[in-house]
Amino acid sequence: MRKHVLILVYVVFALTPLTAQRRMPGVRTDIPLDSIRLSDPFILADKPTATYYMTGTGGMIWKSRDLKRWTGPFRAVSFNPHSWMGARPMIWAAELHHYHGKYYYFATFTNAAIKIDTFRGRVIDRRACHILVSDRPDGPYVPMADSIYLPADKSTLDATFWIENDMPYMIYCHEWLQNWNGTVEKIRLKPDLSGSVGEGKVLFRASDSPWSREELNGKVVPNRVTDGPFVFRTQTGRLGMLWTSWVFNVYTQGVAYSASGTLAGPWIQEKAPITPPNFGHGMLFRSFDGKLLMAIHSHRVDEKGHTIRIPCLFEMDDSGDKLVVKKRYQPK
Repeated sequence: MRKHVLILVYVVFALTPLTAQRRMPGVRTDIPLDSIRLSDPFILADKPTATYYMTGTGGMIWKSRDLKRWTGPFRAVSFNPHSWMGARPMIWAAELHHYHGKYYYFATFTNAAIKIDTFRGRVIDRRACHILVSDRPDGPYVPMADSIYLPADKSTLDATFWIENDMPYMIYCHEWLQNWNGTVEKIRLKPDLSGSVGEGKVLFRASDSPWSREELNGKVVPNRVTDGPFVFRTQTGRLGMLWTSWVFNVYTQGVAYSASGTLAGPWIQEKAPITPPNFGHGMLFRSFDGKLLMAIHSHRVDEKGHTIRIPCLFEMDDSGDKLVVKKRYQPK
């Protein structure tokens, strides 16, 4: 399991019959964003429906017209319980993407009943990135042709989407628990995203970061975690990537830029994090009134040791060669 991650909810539908991993609360309306507990928030601003759709770890969907008040959570995922995912997979870091008239659901699924490896004495569960499809932004999202996108013996997570030279790619992390130095990688996708093409290629490693740190065996070393990649271009055309790691016990949002302007890199890490401490797993979207916003979650541990993660928004500036955080954004 990812370092310090709290799985808030494990909910998913089976194709037939419909079952849930655990009982969810009823749908609520008029909920402020800061009253929702959610890790890894991802917001799709869907113009055809004039609605914002938010998902994340747990796989549920929230809806809003104004980013201020939200309705949810809604179940949105269907899957085959006889697949490698099993009947009750965990869902992490879900994303929603509109592409060629369809809506796609990128997520990490974990089946703890299947073990794929033992690394440094730790048993590794079957965990992998997968893509589902729907005709609607709120689902139901269902499997496509390929049963797997990445090798079955490889623990991967936090997939996101990028298009380069009209070719679709999945960007994802190879988990540090299996390689001791987490990576961000890319793999080409089929034109309809129904499967992958070829093999994954490493873009950069956790140890490339100049800012992430941890203490290991009495020594301060680069942190091993790569988490939550998200690719973007500034208005000047510079290719960048948000990603998250740790500075000791502080969850931290960093950014890197491609020297070649392509996914191939090389990726040059910024010297300092981009957001204040205890924020991470950010993504970018443009609001219906044209503001560039970062959706991200805050991270804290309460007095009882429980991890609290709440989605929040920052207003961003991408007019130059570097992404800049302007201020915390409060919807009106």
